[in-house]
Amino acid sequence: QVQLVQSGGGLVQAGGSLRLSCAASGSTFSIGAAGWYRQAPGKQREWVATISSGGSTNYADSLKGQFTISRDNAKNTVYLQMNRLTPEDTAVYYCHAELGNRAYWGQGTQVTVSS
Repeated sequence: QVQLVQSGGGLVQAGGSLRLSCAASGSTFSIGAAGWYRQAPGKQREWVATISSGGSTNYADSLKGQFTISRDNAKNTVYLQMNRLTPEDTAVYYCHAELGNRAYWGQGTQVTVSS
């Protein structure tokens, strides 16, 4: 079964850092374009960042300089490095990626930032 498997969330104090991972499983395809999204309680899912198959990146304006999206093609994994976290970053984070001719969502991972 093809899926994106996320890891790396958890509880962190304000000012801390976390790195999320999103690995392709059950697929012979390499991850193409990929992105991260997040959904805070009571809010709509919002776009965080994307990375192209060639490594070009884009970020939501409010997160530039704070979050970094990257990829390791050898591991078929995409990452989201999150620094200087604040309680406003508390959300469920989802990866989204192309595998072959389809796009998939990860299962979501909770990030909670305490003040």
